[in-house]
Amino acid sequence: MSALRLASAVRRSAPKALVNARRGYAEAVSDKIKLSLVLPHQAIFSSADVVQVNLPAATGDMGILANHVPSIEAVRPGVVEVIESGGASKKFFVSPGFATVHPNNKLTVNVIEAAPLDAFSAEAVRSNLQEALRVANGNGSEKDKLEARIEADVYEAIQHALGH
Repeated sequence: MSALRLASAVRRSAPKALVNARRGYAEAVSDKIKLSLVLPHQAIFSSADVVQVNLPAATGDMGILANHVPSIEAVRPGVVEVIESGGASKKFFVSPGFATVHPNNKLTVNVIEAAPLDAFSAEAVRSNLQEALRVANGNGSEKDKLEARIEADVYEAIQHALGH
């Protein structure tokens, strides 16, 4: 068989192969997300039974559902809410990081620090916020004032997340 006839035979059969490879409407599509919430030194949450994840993305709050378009999002300090099958919700306060939506319903949230929201004491947050604001507005060095302002921003975000 000549090379031209071989190429033409392959080309004629290619569209059939592509048509047969298409997904039909009757096929089941997963409605779950496989989530990993990880810190540099440990994974703090992992589940394959997640229905939705709400993220504090740098561009605005966003909800991730199954079959989301693959993307990478910067995460700002705030609350990551994980909604599992059955409607159970878990909330984590996270520091800045990145969320990566992978193909095949995988989501990885990489942050520097995170803790369950219910691990925070509203009274301790209020007290620490007042101290940070006192230092930020005081007569200390510029470095101390800047660090205290960052602390105050974090405590304000936690306080907002706690609803106080």
